[in-house]
Amino acid sequence: MIALKLTQIGNSTGVVLPKEALEKLRVSKGDVIYLTETPDGFRLTPYDSEFERQMTVAKEVMKKRRNVLRELAK
Repeated sequence: MIALKLTQIGNSTGVVLPKEALEKLRVSKGDVIYLTETPDGFRLTPYDSEFERQMTVAKEVMKKRRNVLRELAK
């Protein structure tokens, strides 16, 4: 486990990831990463264009079929 310190970045708060973490994620400055909430906490993952496409399609389906999904949730 690595403790990370929050720091002021302009009007925002940020965290600096250690070089080792960036290497394991295979990302560098300017890349996009996802912060996803999980039952155990949060997970950082690198940008995945296929995942982004799938999420866009899922959002469209959920919006279009909102009433059906509500009925199924009962």
